[in-house]
Amino acid sequence: MEKPKTTLSRSEFLKRTGLMTIGGGLLGLAACHSSPQQTGSSSQQAAPSVASSSAQVAVAGGEVVEDPTHLPRVAADPSKLPPSPTYNSPQVHEVHLTVEETLAELKKGVIFRFMPFNGQVPGPMIRVRQGDTIDLHFTSSKKNKYPHNIDFHSVYGTGGGAVALTVGPGQTKHIRFKVMYPGAFIYHCAVPDLDMHISSGMFGMMVVEPPEGLPPVDREFYIGQHEVYVKPPVNDHTEALFDMESMLQEIPTYVVFNGAFNGLTAERYGPMQAKQKERVRIFFVNGGPNLSSSFHPIGNVWTHAWRDGGLANSPEKYLQTINVPPGSCAVVEMDLPVPETIHLADHSITRYARQGLRADIVVSGKPVPDIFNDHP
Repeated sequence: MEKPKTTLSRSEFLKRTGLMTIGGGLLGLAACHSSPQQTGSSSQQAAPSVASSSAQVAVAGGEVVEDPTHLPRVAADPSKLPPSPTYNSPQVHEVHLTVEETLAELKKGVIFRFMPFNGQVPGPMIRVRQGDTIDLHFTSSKKNKYPHNIDFHSVYGTGGGAVALTVGPGQTKHIRFKVMYPGAFIYHCAVPDLDMHISSGMFGMMVVEPPEGLPPVDREFYIGQHEVYVKPPVNDHTEALFDMESMLQEIPTYVVFNGAFNGLTAERYGPMQAKQKERVRIFFVNGGPNLSSSFHPIGNVWTHAWRDGGLANSPEKYLQTINVPPGSCAVVEMDLPVPETIHLADHSITRYARQGLRADIVVSGKPVPDIFNDHP
C-alpha cells in the first residue's frame, strides 16, 4: 500500500473527512445527517421546528414497529468475551466487524435506532497479544443509511485506521495493522457525526495483553457505558428520534451499561453471577461520547485497577471509585470474600438512580459474620 504523503492529526482528519465522498453516495448520506429525524422509512415525519422557547409541540416519531417484543437484543452478554491468549509467538488474527443500523428496545416503551458493531453494544472485544497483527475487514450493511468507519485507539495510523475504513452502505474495507503497545483501548466510529454514532452504540474494546499475559482470575466480565440522547417516544410502537439538541448541551436522556436501561439487573436481562472467594476482572469501556464515568462497585472496592487501560503499568490497589474518561477504558478486579449483590454504578449518582445505569453481580456463598454481619 502506498504511504500517505501527509500525516494528519486526529482533529485534522475529522475536519477533512467531512468533505470526503465514497462511490458517489456519501454526499447524499451526509445530507441525511443534518436532519436525522427525516431518515428511515417513508412513513417518517420531520420533527416540527419550535417557534419559541416556550412553545409546546409534539415530536414526530420514526419507524413504526408492530410488535416491539420481536425486536433484537443489542445488549452484549457481559460474560461472553474471548479468553486470554495462550500462545507465545506473534500471531495474525482475521477479524470481521459489521455495522447494521438496528431498531431495539432501549427500555420498555422506548424504541431506539442503534448502530451496533456485530449486533451488540459494546461491540465485540478483540483480545490479542502485543506484537500480533490484525487483518481487519469492516462491512456496512446495504440497509444502512449513514456512512461509517472505525477509529482504533490501539493503532499507529491516520485516524486510527478510520480514513481507510470509511464505507457507505453495502461496502467493505480491509486494513492490516500491528498492535505495538499493550493496554485496553476503545474503538469507535469516527465519521463527522461521530458523536451521534457513538451515542447510538458504535463503540467497543480491543485488549492488547503484554507478552507475559495477564494474571489469572476466576471470572471475567465485559461492560460498556455510554449516553443516549433521545426525544420522548410518541408511543411504545414508534421509534423515538435522536435528540441532537440535547447532545449539543451534553444532557443525556439515559446513561446505560451495555445499551440497555438497567439492563444487567433482574429488571431486564439478569445480573452477572459469581461465587464467594473468587477474584473477578472487569474490562470496562466508556464510549461517551461526552461524559466521564466514576465507576464504583457498591459493597466492594477495586482490589486492582489499571487506569485508562494501562496494562503496561503496575495496578493501583483498593480504590473505591475510578475515573474513566469518555473514549477510554479501565481494567479492574475485585475479591469476593462474602456473599452479596454488588451494584455497579457511576457515582455521578443520578445516572444510577434515575437514568438507567445499573448492573449487578450476585455473589453466592455462605455468610462470614466476622467480615459482615447483618444480624449482630
